[in-house]
Amino acid sequence: MSTNTTITVEKFYEKANALMLENSYKEAVSNYLNAILIDRNNAKSYFELGICYKNLKQYAKAVKYLETASELKENYYEAFYELGICHLLEGIPCGAIKNFIRAIQINPDNPQAVLQLGIAHELCEEYDLSLMIYQKLIENSPEFIKAYEHKSTLLMKLERYKEAYKILIQLQKINPDYKSAFAGMGVCLEKLGKLPQAQRFYVKYLTAEPFSKEADFIRNRLNKLRNKNYKTANLYICK
Repeated sequence: MSTNTTITVEKFYEKANALMLENSYKEAVSNYLNAILIDRNNAKSYFELGICYKNLKQYAKAVKYLETASELKENYYEAFYELGICHLLEGIPCGAIKNFIRAIQINPDNPQAVLQLGIAHELCEEYDLSLMIYQKLIENSPEFIKAYEHKSTLLMKLERYKEAYKILIQLQKINPDYKSAFAGMGVCLEKLGKLPQAQRFYVKYLTAEPFSKEADFIRNRLNKLRNKNYKTANLYICK
């Protein structure tokens, strides 16, 4: 490829990148396609084109171009990772698994692909495998908050509240500023029948996050517990 051709490809690529930063994805697509028409072996153009289509929610096209990028460039971690994400967004979690595994093989130290692998298995209802992946991630990357989040949420979904509570305690110790843990701990304690303790954690959460999107849900649970306690107290008084 001549020097002039290389410069032309780079111009289209740079213009497309600038448009991507402005969220002008349709316009960026045209420029990446122009770059590809000139140089059909440029993996980064195919990759960015795939990302454009992902942002446009055209996942089948995104997969097509990301697969091409992964074929053109050896051990292209980002391409395999994004292929997995696109399959998840398409609602094909079992199709995402092989791509996340490949991404992990290329870069085993990046916890994001491991997390997404756990999510993919969870969406395939392979819960034991998901829990194992989340736990391994906690052990290998103890500061990675999302591993605790996903493990505790899945345990709560499976009604394993005692285990979920322990994970949330670990999370709160690692990051005391993570106030959402209070809400989760409150729910776990409520389900375990420890109502006064549950109320305390609900109050802690609402004090810290009074305007969060979960606040109304937690406020309703707290009010129900208080009403329940009030009725129980009145019942004892009547007796």
